[in-house]
Amino acid sequence: MADMILPAIVKRIALISGVSILFLLGTMFLGISMGSSGAGWGAIRDTVAALNEPGSSAHAIIWQIRFPRVMLAALVGAVLSIGGLVFQAILRNPLAEPYILGISGGAAIGAIIGILLGLTGFLGSGILAFAGGMATLFLVLGIASGPTMLRKESLLLSGVMVNAFCGAVIMFLISLSMDARLHNIMFWLMGDLSASGPAEVGALALVVLPCFLVIFLISHSMNLLLMGREMAHSMGVNVRVITVGLLMLTSFMISATVAQVGLIAFVGLVVPHLLRLLLGADHRELVPACIFGGAAYMVLCDLLARILPRHGEMPVGVITAMVGAPLFIYLLRRSG
Repeated sequence: MADMILPAIVKRIALISGVSILFLLGTMFLGISMGSSGAGWGAIRDTVAALNEPGSSAHAIIWQIRFPRVMLAALVGAVLSIGGLVFQAILRNPLAEPYILGISGGAAIGAIIGILLGLTGFLGSGILAFAGGMATLFLVLGIASGPTMLRKESLLLSGVMVNAFCGAVIMFLISLSMDARLHNIMFWLMGDLSASGPAEVGALALVVLPCFLVIFLISHSMNLLLMGREMAHSMGVNVRVITVGLLMLTSFMISATVAQVGLIAFVGLVVPHLLRLLLGADHRELVPACIFGGAAYMVLCDLLARILPRHGEMPVGVITAMVGAPLFIYLLRRSG
């Protein structure tokens, strides 16, 4: 029986991954084809066909500006969506999400402190962002824990309050600083994908891609955690190691992303929820679907952020919040 089930699962994972990758490639094609500069469908066709000269403006727009930005958007979307999925599995709460729980806000505080100290790159502000995200995570879990062990209402209220406090601290740091970079950081705080050079994309990919692999390899343990800690332990899962490892790994990815692109809300709520409705609750299928589906979702949101304004662009976090906030209210009412 097991020999018949395993190939079926592998085939289903392969099918879901294949469809998700095709959808991602389609959205990436749209992302590099469309924009405000006029280098659209014809330009991308000519570039792919190698009909444009390498030094042409269309070639530069597509391959030096749009393509790195699309790649960065895909990585960010994958990180945020898989982060939401992991938090929802560990905390057994469909409303858990790094932004709502304040993890992203804590990481932003760390990143801003790094900027104030003159630190740059992942080894600078990135490490402080990770420290801020982890401190916020433990603070939320500590406030929400008690005799009933992480009740849904306590967890959400703790996260919302800590998130609001993080926002106040961020505004306080910005108001005290005389650094012109911090006075212009409001755009970054709402999600800024404009700093999307090849170096930034490569650094983020180097950080998060191994994390994706680790999460996929232990996705079956996430299924068992949904059944309860006692049941998971009885089935051979080291609950403490898996839980702490996933929380630290996810917070690490979220912090690296926040340090790179700022605060982007609700992606970890929207994508896992929609995919769970479509595919079910098996994390062996949801993990690759969230990686590729979240990447595609963020590419589309960034495309809208670039083409909707008549002049310039809007922060991508505005688009994700406009989609995610109503969904959060709906889920909150339904869970109540």
